[in-house]
Amino acid sequence: MKTHRALRILLLPAVLFLAAGSAFAAWPAKPVNVIVPWSPGGASDLTARTLAAEMEKTLGVRISITNTPGGAGAIGTQAMFDAPRDGQTWSANADGSIVTYQALDMLKASHKDYASFMAVFTPNVICVPAASPYATLADLMKAMKEKAVTVASAGTGSGGHQAAEFFRMNTGLQYRHVPYQGGAPAVTATVRGEVETIMQLSMEVTEMLRAKQLRALAVMDSEPLEVEGYGSIPPITQWVPKFPSVGNRFGFFIPKDIPAEALEAITKAFTTAVNSPAIKKFAADRGSKVVSIFGADAEKEMDAKASGVCWLLFEAGVIKNSPEKYGIAKP
Repeated sequence: MKTHRALRILLLPAVLFLAAGSAFAAWPAKPVNVIVPWSPGGASDLTARTLAAEMEKTLGVRISITNTPGGAGAIGTQAMFDAPRDGQTWSANADGSIVTYQALDMLKASHKDYASFMAVFTPNVICVPAASPYATLADLMKAMKEKAVTVASAGTGSGGHQAAEFFRMNTGLQYRHVPYQGGAPAVTATVRGEVETIMQLSMEVTEMLRAKQLRALAVMDSEPLEVEGYGSIPPITQWVPKFPSVGNRFGFFIPKDIPAEALEAITKAFTTAVNSPAIKKFAADRGSKVVSIFGADAEKEMDAKASGVCWLLFEAGVIKNSPEKYGIAKP
């Protein structure tokens, strides 16, 4: 008996070491929660659900989605930062929203505090209700010279709001902003005729275009956008020749200071997922294209996005303090 007891004591450290090593290698040991800080049905939500389904296959655990709209996405994003930094809580959003939160005084976190995993790029499309009297972008621009046309968006600083500001800055035409709690509610309001137009992301309007509930006037790009089941959407440069390309990248944005093993596992699952047929089909169906931006490349792209968007919103009076205060260089 004494011999067996002594042997157990000698073996105990080795058993504990092996158990610890096993736990270390098993990340994630429990389900992952993704906070989508917008209403269901928007671009962030749609991308998150499709991407999560593919990443689950590599990670081997359930990835659940929690919608927490409010504050132009800042409320749900703060909830992610308030969670333990164990890599189990992520956010799903657009790069164009993430880069604005600090400068808008919505969050203390900078865009530099995220490990960003961007999977899909989607351009903004100018749409009107199917029964709208505006048949072309020229018609809409003429109306905007005569009155304050209402433009819906997912909220202040959101991708749709940024697009409207790019439109104003490049055409000199004014508008009346009508913010909603996400892209889906903004699109629904436009379909119902509550507002006259929307400059939302292609991913969020394609279904309503196919259903003939919306009419697309132009894509905010220099090339036409082909949407299966709807047709070709002309580029805005047909009317405004020097108009810049406007759109957002969607994916997962996670606190940078999570454990190294978690970041490594997430990166592996992400790179596998973005190359899957499911993600490629999702992007094609939504008038978007697949990208795979993470790590140092993502940091570089986020810096460039912050410069372009935050200085635009500052010059428009939406951001009160100079972006220089937050270390954001002028483009």
